[in-house]
Amino acid sequence: MPIEKQLSVFMENKPGKLSQICNALAENDINIRAMSVHDTVDHAIVRLIVDQPTKALVILEDEGVYTIAQDVVLLDIENKPGIISTIARRLFRADINIEYAYCTASKNQDFGCVVVKTKDPEQTLEILEEL
Repeated sequence: MPIEKQLSVFMENKPGKLSQICNALAENDINIRAMSVHDTVDHAIVRLIVDQPTKALVILEDEGVYTIAQDVVLLDIENKPGIISTIARRLFRADINIEYAYCTASKNQDFGCVVVKTKDPEQTLEILEEL
């Protein structure tokens, strides 16, 4: 259950822009391990967990997209009902706000993954480490 660097990429919400970003990373042997895309009217925020975040940051900036790096908590979680509720409840009890989160697991997986962004990733990790 590590703290990892997440890249937030701010780009135009137009066909081909996500492909441009993903291609630039692939051409440089950077693996995208998690991704979330949120749209607005004109722009999108693409959140990425990659295997080489420092290298990816430089590449994306060279592509002309505004990118920032942030610490997030990445949790391997059981794929069962109530686990997200447990995470939210524990952080609520510690008065920690979840700024955003995203997760995934297919119905055939025993475990999934959740990415949690808070103001204090170290404290978040401490509270959730027994999960």
